[in-house]
Amino acid sequence: MRKMTFSMAAWLSILLAVGCSGTGTSKQTSGRDGTVASAIEAVPPTAEKRPYDVPSPNGSRSDEYYWLRDDTRQDPDMLAYPEAENEYRDAVLASVRGLQDRLFDEIVGRMQKDDTTVPYRYRGHYYYTRYEEGLEYPIYCRRSGSLDAEEEVLLDVNAMAKGKDYYQVGGNTISPDGNLLAFGVDEVGRRQYTIRIKDLRTGEILSDAMTGTSASMAWADDNQTLFYVENDPVTLLSERVKKHVLGTDTARDVLVYEEKDPSFYMGVGTTGDDAYVTIRMSSTISDELRYLAASDPNGAFAVLIPRERGLEYSADHIDGRWIIRTNHEATNFRIMELADEDAGSKDAWSEVVPHSDEVYVGGFALFDDYLVISERSDGLQRVRIKPWSGDGERFVQSDESAYSAGLSTNAEQGTEWLRYSYTSLTTPPTIYDVNMKTGERILRKQQEVLGGFDSSRYETERLWATARDGERVPVSVVYRKGFERDGTAPLYQYAYGSYGSSSDPRFRSSIISLLDRGFVFAIAHIRGGQEMGRRWYDDGKLLRKRNTFTDFVDVTRFLVDEKYCDPNEVIAMGGSAGGLLVGAVANMAPELYRVIVAHVPFVDVVTTMLDESIPLTTNEFDEWGNPKQKKYYDYMLSYSPYDNVEEKDYPAMLVTTGLWDSQVQYFEPAKWVARLRDRKTDDNLLVFHVNMEAGHGGKSGRFRRQRDVALEYAFILQQLGMTDREPATN
Repeated sequence: MRKMTFSMAAWLSILLAVGCSGTGTSKQTSGRDGTVASAIEAVPPTAEKRPYDVPSPNGSRSDEYYWLRDDTRQDPDMLAYPEAENEYRDAVLASVRGLQDRLFDEIVGRMQKDDTTVPYRYRGHYYYTRYEEGLEYPIYCRRSGSLDAEEEVLLDVNAMAKGKDYYQVGGNTISPDGNLLAFGVDEVGRRQYTIRIKDLRTGEILSDAMTGTSASMAWADDNQTLFYVENDPVTLLSERVKKHVLGTDTARDVLVYEEKDPSFYMGVGTTGDDAYVTIRMSSTISDELRYLAASDPNGAFAVLIPRERGLEYSADHIDGRWIIRTNHEATNFRIMELADEDAGSKDAWSEVVPHSDEVYVGGFALFDDYLVISERSDGLQRVRIKPWSGDGERFVQSDESAYSAGLSTNAEQGTEWLRYSYTSLTTPPTIYDVNMKTGERILRKQQEVLGGFDSSRYETERLWATARDGERVPVSVVYRKGFERDGTAPLYQYAYGSYGSSSDPRFRSSIISLLDRGFVFAIAHIRGGQEMGRRWYDDGKLLRKRNTFTDFVDVTRFLVDEKYCDPNEVIAMGGSAGGLLVGAVANMAPELYRVIVAHVPFVDVVTTMLDESIPLTTNEFDEWGNPKQKKYYDYMLSYSPYDNVEEKDYPAMLVTTGLWDSQVQYFEPAKWVARLRDRKTDDNLLVFHVNMEAGHGGKSGRFRRQRDVALEYAFILQQLGMTDREPATN
């Protein structure tokens, strides 16, 4: 591994950690950049092996690191391992600590410290969020009647989070009369919230407190009844919808609906016209919506369309009818209309937007005179405006080849103005209002990027790589102007490729720190996402999941062959299910990558999917497969990163996790790192960064989380021997 200096105290703490051992020697080392330094070799922690067999209907598997799972997160032996890994991280990255600080200053230096979102109007108030210089958290505000009115602070999260290691507010919901604010608080990072209510007239936080909930809630018209979702305390699945009346004992809250199928998630909300409170149930391949007149909180919820396996739909309401996006007889989805009196059956619905093999319908927004559709064509997200009258349909236009245009906050239906967002790899997030009748467009805000950023210094391209089975995979790339395709640039390649989630070419201000150091940044729009329509997703899940991984590898080979990069300086990055991607790639084609970065990676696929007590498991059988069935067991086992670690050379790797992660439990990457350390035959650096106070999204606070980005970039530059390279400034 790369040798570097570090403090003797750090080294001793590694040696003394429970379950860890090592030695140190002084030696001369030479890096790729030609520097020579005297250093002490830091010996990584060695996790103890404890025999354990993971049972399944299809046989058992040995998992010598299973003991690292501790659901209480209190076992001293377990805690000693991530603590020792963090000590090792600090030791081996000590020499780039100054670089990490400079990168952090660069990244934060581009962020506007006193930023404010574009206000949107809802029921006579203008709502917005602002940030103050030097503070980490948002301040939620509104103005009554006019943007010139006096500001009213709804929540100052900075004051609420004082003294907390982690603090997150979610689900802010205003009562219909505008006097009450319901909000959820998570102080751990496991997305388990406590719902509180603030009286905006007095500033008082009411005594009502609903614990163990999601951040999903909805008011009835009486301004006294709040519907919310209660989670299972073990699986964290959303299981019960309850109804709370202000001032009553929460222990007596009425159960409104209980979901018996653990493959479904739930959320509550209201329709765009505020006529109904809704309960939305969704699994990977099926949906159901129940609705209740907001004026009748004690009534019974009705089913809009009963669930059927394979039937997906979402719906909103306007002017006495339901508008429904569905995949019924439409692989790429279409939009239907259903009158109120016909609710309950899809037999009476009629088509509004037909199915297209070339265009994927992703969502919609409703207005009195217009239907606005978010759709995808040729891998790009765009917005189509369709008058209900049928005349004058048009698209929001773009002058760039790789971009993303999507719906923004449109809180009221009775307006001719549509708010939409626009961004590209070179264009910061931009908010426009467009008059759907006249075509007039108003720029409301473009995210200010400080530090001398000039978008004209960068160029973006949309490329097409041919996968091994002949599919054409879209690739978005960006680089600094002056870049030459001569095979000498380092490449930072990112992808996700799961759940039908599309990795749009959005602006990322942090990546400028790499572009200005000569990197090419590429997004591989691989199968498993929906960039190319629903077929693209279906071709990258279940028994076709390996297409996701081979697409990523084939994109790398394409970029190398086309001389967009140096074949010896390729970095692969992915997070969560994207961490599964790069973990699988590390086993399949390690020789292609100099560095692999896996953030909160889902890497122990089979063991996790066998355990229905783990959050997300049951809901995702239709994404990965149920390993209790042999065909899925065998297939998942063939690519699961943890199960396929071999005695061979691996790239340098940075792996991250949060001890309180509810989405991908910390013990997955912990076990993976332990097994990699035991089996890999190379001397490349493997660093495991464990955030002991956070969950899936990392640290709370918009600046603090940039520390982790700076650490990642410093690690990459260290491995490429580029620690002394200064960013271009003009």
